[in-house]
Amino acid sequence: MVSTFHGLETARRGMTTQQYALQVTGQNIANANTPGYSRQRVNFTQTAPYPAPAMNRPQIPGQMGTGVEAGSIQRVRESFLDVQFRGENTKSGYWGARSEALEKMEDIMNEPSDNGLSRTLDQFWQSLQDLAVNPEDDGARSVVRQRGVAVAETFNYLSTSLSTIRDDIKSQVDISVKEINSIAEQMNNINQQISEIEPHGYLPNDLYDERDQLVDRLSQLVNVKVTKTSSSTTASPLAEGKYTIEITDASGASLGTLVDGNSSPLSFKSLSADESNGNISGFSLGGTALASTAVGGKLEGMTSAYNNDYPAMLDQLDNLALDFAKAFNDVHSKGWSLNDINSTTGTQTPHDFFALDNPSTPANDQVKIDGTTPAKGAAKLLKVSSEITDDLKNIAAATSKAAGDGSNALNLAGVKDTTNLKSKYEAAIGKMAVDAQQANRMSANSDTLANSVDQRRQSVSGVSLDEEMTNMIQFQHAYNASARMITMVDQMLDKIINGMGMVGR
Repeated sequence: MVSTFHGLETARRGMTTQQYALQVTGQNIANANTPGYSRQRVNFTQTAPYPAPAMNRPQIPGQMGTGVEAGSIQRVRESFLDVQFRGENTKSGYWGARSEALEKMEDIMNEPSDNGLSRTLDQFWQSLQDLAVNPEDDGARSVVRQRGVAVAETFNYLSTSLSTIRDDIKSQVDISVKEINSIAEQMNNINQQISEIEPHGYLPNDLYDERDQLVDRLSQLVNVKVTKTSSSTTASPLAEGKYTIEITDASGASLGTLVDGNSSPLSFKSLSADESNGNISGFSLGGTALASTAVGGKLEGMTSAYNNDYPAMLDQLDNLALDFAKAFNDVHSKGWSLNDINSTTGTQTPHDFFALDNPSTPANDQVKIDGTTPAKGAAKLLKVSSEITDDLKNIAAATSKAAGDGSNALNLAGVKDTTNLKSKYEAAIGKMAVDAQQANRMSANSDTLANSVDQRRQSVSGVSLDEEMTNMIQFQHAYNASARMITMVDQMLDKIINGMGMVGR
């Protein structure tokens, strides 16, 4: 027959299990605002019924329940939403980095505005037209010289500023690489802790949360693939095991293993950036070169800006500066300066209006621009030649040895049309604007998608205070009911023990 104290044990188990549930509810409420925390729940499990099937089993109508126990304390998390969020987070990191880099480029180019290169060139052309009207006026000549200096300095400023921002991007790449390595080391340590706890049947939920938070951070920097490996044959079926983290390309093909959860002992590899000819030629993982720089995320976005966007704009500026200076010098060198006109020799001396600074020699040393001059660095080194800065009368405004001739000044003003300088510059600015607009749009879209997935993820794993309060009331009532059950059984036993055999006394 069933033990007289059977009801007491069943109720005691109910009280103990509901108490566990209340404690977990308290843990959830306490961590309602903790970043990365996943709400936890107690998995209630019926205890083995009585009696067990056997030859000597008591003859009772059937098996009777013996109560409930807390089978496990499990965090509530949907792995599919994690994978979806990390994919969108990678896109957000990539387009966010591209958007930020191109936004800085737009700020430097500052077009259209009253301070950009286009406006500075317009003022230069206008000064030449004014000179054509008054070719012998020192004031008009001074304005041309100053406007020419302004053009050269604007080219210098744009080139230097773009190079500085590009160097900053390289520093950000290095910082991101260090962050990836730090995350890899932390994840390897967490894998180690998890592998020591799970074999005892426990679920280290706090470590799971910390590890997933690190994976989320990593997914913004690069494409990642997470593979789970069981830590022990004695681990709970609910245990998540160790993580193996691989860096992948856009198609999901593995480029290398960052954190190895299968190795013994557990290990991780350090990522490093490889440089060649002033560009980031690739990345290496533990000394082994990855097959591609398309690692996704913020790292690829910054690498693309460093290798492609900024060098392309710098090359376009160099070509514009060199083509402009060559064409302008060609026309200028054929003209007559005031010194030529006033000379008794009656000969015309060619003068270059623009030259290139020689960075390897004293400040006043210049390099003549000719057909063999390379475009590389031209925008950074462009300046008004010392012949013009030293003597205003060397500006060649005339096409003949005639006082008051300003026709060459008009020819110089026409260089803007013969070189298509304006259209080339507008094409470069237009491409930059289109790329920046696309990056901004894609960044906003990917942020929206990532936030949408994260909200769905939070609806599953986040703590709802309303739900927790409801659970608290439910578990409290169940606890009270079990306690009331014990009181009732106690009264029954009191009647049996102290009341039986007292009739007639």
